[in-house]
Amino acid sequence: MPRILIVEDEDIIRSAVRKLLQHAGYEVADAVSVEEAEGLDPDSFDLIITDLRLPGAPGTEMITRAPDTPVLIMTSYASLRSAVNSMKMGAVDYIAKPFDHDEMLAAVENILARGHEPASSRADEDPDRTADTPSGDPSTVMFGTCEPMQRVFTLIRKVAPTETTVLIQGESGTGKELAARALHLLSPRANKPLISVNCAAIPESLIESELFGHEKGAFTGAVSARTGLIEAADGGSLFLDEIGELPAEAQARLLRVLQESEIRRVGSTQSQKVNVRMIAATHRNLKAMTRTGEFREDLYYRLNVMQIRIPPLRERRGDVLGLASRFLKRQAEKLGRPDLSLSPEAMQALERYRWPGNVRELENAIERASILTDTDVITPSVLDLDSDYGDEYIPETLVEGDNEQTPTRDADSANDLSLEDYFQHFVLENQDRMSETELAQKLGISRKSLWERRQRLGIPRKKGAGS
Repeated sequence: MPRILIVEDEDIIRSAVRKLLQHAGYEVADAVSVEEAEGLDPDSFDLIITDLRLPGAPGTEMITRAPDTPVLIMTSYASLRSAVNSMKMGAVDYIAKPFDHDEMLAAVENILARGHEPASSRADEDPDRTADTPSGDPSTVMFGTCEPMQRVFTLIRKVAPTETTVLIQGESGTGKELAARALHLLSPRANKPLISVNCAAIPESLIESELFGHEKGAFTGAVSARTGLIEAADGGSLFLDEIGELPAEAQARLLRVLQESEIRRVGSTQSQKVNVRMIAATHRNLKAMTRTGEFREDLYYRLNVMQIRIPPLRERRGDVLGLASRFLKRQAEKLGRPDLSLSPEAMQALERYRWPGNVRELENAIERASILTDTDVITPSVLDLDSDYGDEYIPETLVEGDNEQTPTRDADSANDLSLEDYFQHFVLENQDRMSETELAQKLGISRKSLWERRQRLGIPRKKGAGS
């Protein structure tokens, strides 16, 4: 049985990770500091999971104090650069807080499967064995038994071993980052870092410095040179989430990375080569954005070499109850209520709901219901699903995808448009000549729903648009 050491000073996090790993069948010990961990003979463990910031010595000290044991770093997104630096020091991977249980278990399983033998048998390890062979399967990272998700798994298995750039498309909350992690873990780069960057979370004024790095004095506040995240991912994979939010200048720089495999830090005159596998994701229609000039067409075609579309939850009816069961089991463990279950009526409500927020909304609904229920049986009233979406009128032609008679559609986009694609296409084509009320009426939705979808898909109203 693999032995894992947790080094974390926050009691709640340490306890939650310990219980999670013990339930998964691992033997677990924990400590609140590097000094306390050192007294537990860290070299005798098969994996060390440590927070980056600890009282006294930082978590990266475990890398040198237990050189024969792989170290997984836990960090917040704000400390992402420090996590990247820790990987350069020898950490095998990092995981950003907050993380879900499946993400942690997948990271642990893949680290232990990368050729790290149990501590008791390391002396017999074959020195000629390579650790570059991909292992695992998408199903260890993602859940899906329905046909659409099985197609996604098949695509991931085929493209992961290659160096091909991948564009992952899907609505918010469908699990695009999990697909990127699966692509990386099944690739020959699995032993190198996977650097994940949410382009929408970084201020536009800092995005170029964060991605490409900068030299000392390149701009006000640049008191020292800094390595960019693309350079930090050298040899591994770079996952650019919400790539549709990249400003024009950063798009041009990224195009050069894809074309020439080289970067130039902000303020530098010298370029340097990088070896990075690019994975991008977006919930927006990049092709439509190229028509409006919001996204470079040449960059779009560089990114769209292989496209993987993650289906929305409403197209995965067969997975709803399976996902709900997994989330409920997780919440039951966290709350210490092992008998939590869904009533037949609650199951029916879950299957009928359209899930505009996708898997993320389902997880939140189960968590909320698990906390609010006074009994061990969750009922529809406790689920409290938003009836606005359930009652919303959606033209049958949109649901079925049979939109050939819609006059505003171009011939080249007449096939395979999802509901969100159609919405985005229709609004962009007609918002200059229609008021918000007219757009809503044509789409068969309320003005409130129109506004909400604009926000979700990142389609701002034109200035001076009529009401």
